[in-house]
Amino acid sequence: MRLILASASPRRLDLLARIGVVPDAVLPADIDESVPAGELPRVHALRLAEEKAQAVATAEPAALVLAADTVVAVGRRILPKVEDEPTLRRCMALLSGRRHRVMTGVALAKPGGTLRSRVVETTIAMKRLSHEEIDFYARHGEWRGKAGGYALQGYGEVYVRHIAGSHSNVVGLPLGETRHMLKAAGYSLA
Repeated sequence: MRLILASASPRRLDLLARIGVVPDAVLPADIDESVPAGELPRVHALRLAEEKAQAVATAEPAALVLAADTVVAVGRRILPKVEDEPTLRRCMALLSGRRHRVMTGVALAKPGGTLRSRVVETTIAMKRLSHEEIDFYARHGEWRGKAGGYALQGYGEVYVRHIAGSHSNVVGLPLGETRHMLKAAGYSLA
C-alpha cells in the first residue's frame, strides 16, 4: 500500500525513518492554517491534521495519507510558528519559567475515505531564561519556522527543566501513536 506524507517537515521524515517508514511520496497540503477566534489548541491541532490528510487524500484516493500538525500552547493561547526575531523573543519571554503544552494532531486517511485521527500532548517546563540566554538562542536561527520558536532537538533542549510525555511529539510526530495507527490501517511495518 502506498504511503504519502502530507507534510513539508524534514523532521517528520526523519522521525518516520526511525521507525523504518519511508513514505512513497511527500505531498505537502496547501491549507489555511490560521487560528479562528476562540479555537482551542487541541482542537486546532486535530483540525489541521485532518484537513491536511483529507486535502491530499482527495488527490490520492488509493493511498494511505499521513498528516500532522504541532501546536505549542500556553494555557489557551496558541503560539505562532516563529519567522522573525521579535516574535521569537516574545515567545521565549512567555515560555520562560512556565509550563506549556505541545500538542500534535495526527491524521491518517485510508483508501475509501476512512479517516482516523488523534492528538498527543506533552507537557514541558522551561527554566527561567535570562536576556543573555534568549540572545544566545536567537543567534542560532534554528527557531525559524518552529511552533513556539524553539527546537527540542537542538539548542532549545538546554532550556527544558522537565518533560512529561512523548519527546518525538515535541519534535513533530509522536512515533508510538503513529506506528500504531499505521499498523492498524494495514501498513506493513517491521
